[in-house]
Amino acid sequence: MSHWIIAPVVLPALVAAFMIILFRGRLMLQRLTSVAAVLALNAVALALLMSATTTGAQAYFLGDWPAPFGIVLVLDRLSALMLALGAGLGLVTVVYAIGSGWDAKGAHFHPLLQFLLMGINGAFLTGDAFNLFVFFEVLLIASYGLMVHGGGANRLRAGLQYIAFNLVGSALFLVALGLLYAVTGTLNLADLAVKLPDLPEGDAALLRVAAVLLLLVFAIKGALVPLQLWLPGTYANAPGVVAAMFAVMTKVGAYAVIRFGTLVFPMDLAATNLLYASLLLPAGLATLGIGAIGTLGATTLPRLAAFAGIASMGTVFVAIAHFTPAATASALYYIVHSTLATALIFLVADLISRRRAHSGLQDCPPVAQPGLMGALFLAASIALAGIPPLSGFVGKLLILDAWRDHAFAVWSAILVSSFLMILGLARAGSHLFWKPEGEAPKAKVEPVALLATLGLVAGLVALTVFAGPVTDWLAETAEALHDPAGYIAANRLPTGG
Repeated sequence: MSHWIIAPVVLPALVAAFMIILFRGRLMLQRLTSVAAVLALNAVALALLMSATTTGAQAYFLGDWPAPFGIVLVLDRLSALMLALGAGLGLVTVVYAIGSGWDAKGAHFHPLLQFLLMGINGAFLTGDAFNLFVFFEVLLIASYGLMVHGGGANRLRAGLQYIAFNLVGSALFLVALGLLYAVTGTLNLADLAVKLPDLPEGDAALLRVAAVLLLLVFAIKGALVPLQLWLPGTYANAPGVVAAMFAVMTKVGAYAVIRFGTLVFPMDLAATNLLYASLLLPAGLATLGIGAIGTLGATTLPRLAAFAGIASMGTVFVAIAHFTPAATASALYYIVHSTLATALIFLVADLISRRRAHSGLQDCPPVAQPGLMGALFLAASIALAGIPPLSGFVGKLLILDAWRDHAFAVWSAILVSSFLMILGLARAGSHLFWKPEGEAPKAKVEPVALLATLGLVAGLVALTVFAGPVTDWLAETAEALHDPAGYIAANRLPTGG
């Protein structure tokens, strides 16, 4: 199975190049190729997930160069989970784009989506910090192209803000990598995990600076306060289907924090002891609060969805900040849930906006198909607010349980923010479906787009129904993350390296 580890990176890259060269301007062929490629990617991701579950961590050495000298891709339970999550959302995105016609509003939607999947998959699989930077840049370039898909002044302005923030993050990332390499002579994650505990005390200050810079980079990717300013405008102005796919991009930041916080900078490392945790918790609580207040005060449906996404990332980082196996398991469950729920609210926002005159939440005209649209909005609202019976409630219970011995502030923040989100989502629903008067416009028939949206609802229901076995699997995953001997062994580092 080790040779298949590179497939999630190579497959979308080759397919994207193939479509650009041979299928330029031939939308139907691009659609067929894109669907086939994403289906194949899902099959590979599921096979790798099963392999990681049964076999443990495995590595693929490009060109057969050994670690830490060559490029290494490492598959473990966490990277396999994120691969499957990204591939599943990619399938929903492709189907929705085709069903809604969004892919026809620009020339290169499908190749850009494939390049985006390549960057995301590479970020999840890479075992080297520099190649994490490389894959960050790949997904940044592709995501910018998707962000401005369809054109428009507001979209271009938001896209420039988005790329400016991320270019700053890229510069900080390079500085942090330079510091790490200067101190340790390596950027292989497993090699760093081996060398950092024996680092001379004189290098501790440089290591702390590198750790803080990396956290800032991951905070930009994960929309963590105070570096979340790019997200509301970017997601609110992006095409709905693109914003839905972006729901997994913020999780790349959360993934990187978990990976570095359990492997490279663990809690027992003297040089960075408590550094990530002491910074993450207050930033996560602030992100959660800003997201909830933004949801309550949003004036348009896309901005409401964007702030709900910020609140979900705040919840994820609050869970991560505890850095215990139980808290990490709860964070992973909530990552899966919030990816599906955030994508759902963006697709629902897009469906509703195209069934009325505008996307504002005041002076609303009637919505076509109000029963169906209302049911979808209700499902998304229940999931985002974290109330029964969907998986958001389960995820928040797991996080509260993980923090039960420590933080009154965490419990208060999560419960109060949930209440504010309920108010904000209920307010939006009343404006959309109760207050409008007059005749609704003629409904658009979009069965394929609706099928994709219902697929996300089905995913949330499945995550709730199978919460028991899912949390058991995630608990084992978290235990492996906090005891990374298997990950390090998979790299087959030289003795003493």
